[in-house]
Amino acid sequence: MGRHVQFTDTHLILHLTGFTGLFALKWKVSIDYRHIKNVFVDGFDAPLWMLRMPGTSIAPLHIYEGSFKYANDWYFLSYEKRDHLINMELDGHDKYRYVIFQIDRPAEVAADIRNRMAARR
Repeated sequence: MGRHVQFTDTHLILHLTGFTGLFALKWKVSIDYRHIKNVFVDGFDAPLWMLRMPGTSIAPLHIYEGSFKYANDWYFLSYEKRDHLINMELDGHDKYRYVIFQIDRPAEVAADIRNRMAARR
């Protein structure tokens, strides 16, 4: 998997490596813990009418990498399967309203994010 999470004192940084970063046309997404409104592990089906701006999508294979716009909201998607994804709803981020990504041990990562959110409030 071409992504990993770095936790700093104030930010979560999602790093994309290899082909994942290349297909997303982005190598990292930085999010202040204070901007994370909600985080949970669940599936996600990208709406059919999402616009890639920029990014890569292969809808029949459920591969989404990069920035997408749907219903006036910006999404950052990075996954190759539709289930067991980290889903983050943001409030106040300079671009994204939702960041949804695949990672090993998603329940542990989500719990770590929630703990860091609580510590920053």
